[in-house]
Amino acid sequence: MASAPAPKPLAVILAAGLGTRMRSGTAKVLHPLCGVPMVGWVAAAARAAGCDVAAVVHHQEDRVRAALPGVPCARQEQPRGTGDAVRAALRLLPARGTVIVLPGDAPLIKPAMLEALLAGHGDALCTVLSTVVAEPAVYGRILRKGGRVVGIVEASEATPEQLAITEVNAGMYAFEAAWLRDVVLPSLQPHPPKGEYYITDAVALAAAAGRLNATCLDDAASLAGINDRTALARFEDVLQDRILEEHTTAGVTLHRPGTIRVELGVCIGQDAVLEPGVMLSGDTCVGAGARIGAYAVLRDTVVAAGAVVKPHSVLEGAEVGPGAQIGPFSHLRPGARIGPRSKVGNFVEIKKSTLAEGVKASHLSYIGDATIGAGTNVGAGTITCNYDGYGKHQTIIGEDVLIGSNTSLVAPVSVGDHALLGAGSTITSYVPPHALAIGRARQVTFSDGGRTLREQFQARALEAKAAKAAKAAEAAGDSDTESGGGQS
Repeated sequence: MASAPAPKPLAVILAAGLGTRMRSGTAKVLHPLCGVPMVGWVAAAARAAGCDVAAVVHHQEDRVRAALPGVPCARQEQPRGTGDAVRAALRLLPARGTVIVLPGDAPLIKPAMLEALLAGHGDALCTVLSTVVAEPAVYGRILRKGGRVVGIVEASEATPEQLAITEVNAGMYAFEAAWLRDVVLPSLQPHPPKGEYYITDAVALAAAAGRLNATCLDDAASLAGINDRTALARFEDVLQDRILEEHTTAGVTLHRPGTIRVELGVCIGQDAVLEPGVMLSGDTCVGAGARIGAYAVLRDTVVAAGAVVKPHSVLEGAEVGPGAQIGPFSHLRPGARIGPRSKVGNFVEIKKSTLAEGVKASHLSYIGDATIGAGTNVGAGTITCNYDGYGKHQTIIGEDVLIGSNTSLVAPVSVGDHALLGAGSTITSYVPPHALAIGRARQVTFSDGGRTLREQFQARALEAKAAKAAKAAEAAGDSDTESGGGQS
């Protein structure tokens, strides 16, 4: 009878630490890079390498669990070293197969590196991922004899000859699962002075059994961990470069890519163009041939094919239809739905509203909680008065409506198709289709009123100026008396 196939390798991510050198109230592995928590990058690399994923948690446990949806987690009751962390995950370890142990603060790790670690493991009990660095500093040195790995020596315990070795331990390991469960974890002993347990003790056990390997990779930078904010910023730039390279390879044009920020998971279609300073984040998708203008900010927004978002516009939770134009300086808030070939111009704010095909709102308007039919033109300065101090109300505007400048629509209110609203009107009740609605006070003109008012205003200004001068002179006289001025 054929034996069952080996289970998928399990990657155990150590994510229990706080990271004091980050100088933060947030656990280190939760700090985001390009929209993804640090630990999320490690988990994604492990999955891409064909592994199942588990994690060990402690500090801010609930938040770390939330950052790893679907990942089983084990709690390390007291952070007492890497060996104790792996031991905390004992119930999650498979009975057979391969277990790899990864730090949660190494977001630059690539799937191909983990694949190399697994491929080089073979029948070893323990395989160490190593790399060569010019300045090994405090890293543990890989010891070889005749090319075969025989152990690791910590820098603090190394001889001068061993300190000259440039192949170092990257802190990532592959283990034979049953050996890890049954031999290594039960035999770990505390190390002075803190009484911590180290997974590196497994290296010595494997070496003693003659079954220790090391897979040496030449990309040291991608194996490094984050310890402070400086490294966090530097690593985010590396990840951002990787993301942007994927998009340019897929046919996206970037102007001055060093100024552009695109989070992981953002989708961008072929022949789309991003101008300098653009920021795309969350569940944003930009369609083929769309253009996003300089310094536009889009979050959780869909921009359809051929649409244009002009410079300095902000779009949050919005949808922009094919061929539509947004901006410059427009603000689309959550729930804004802009139809095909519609136009939303400068200093127009739209919130929780739907504009059908061909609607134009070109200047200085606020549209909230509204539905506007196809072909309607919204004049400059128009607002929907959707809030009465207690609740929000709807404005319904039909097709091909002409709304004059500086019109206020007091919701709830509706306007029928093809209606005309006079400029400066306040619309408070239903306007039927094809009607003309004007809601403003009748103009009154006094033939000589302008001259009379101007003369009154000028007289008041002269009186005020004279009074101010008199007061200043009086103050100056009082000052001379107090200082003994004048002749005796």
